[in-house]
Amino acid sequence: MQDLLITTTTMVEGRPVKEYLGIVTGEAILGANIFRDLFASIRDIVGGRSGAYEQELRRARDIALQEMADAARQLGANAVIGVDIDYETIDMGGSNMLMVTVSGTAVRL
Repeated sequence: MQDLLITTTTMVEGRPVKEYLGIVTGEAILGANIFRDLFASIRDIVGGRSGAYEQELRRARDIALQEMADAARQLGANAVIGVDIDYETIDMGGSNMLMVTVSGTAVRL
């Protein structure tokens, strides 16, 4: 993603938007593991951070951002502005899924 500027701001100082190309998105849904769920529950009781869940969230975020960046490149963008990142858990009948969605506006600066 080094060739593409990705920012949560709606403008880039000193680089005006020349063309708005449209909204781009990326999604990642990853299954949580029963053992991670068990250990995360124990950590909830005794306190502390769940490194396994944090790692999965980072991985899901990276996948979603990469999808969004690929969509922006297909439109000919050199930046995505106004990026929003959302995290959700989905209960799939007893097993949890981690979902990360990202969206932003593809532009040419």
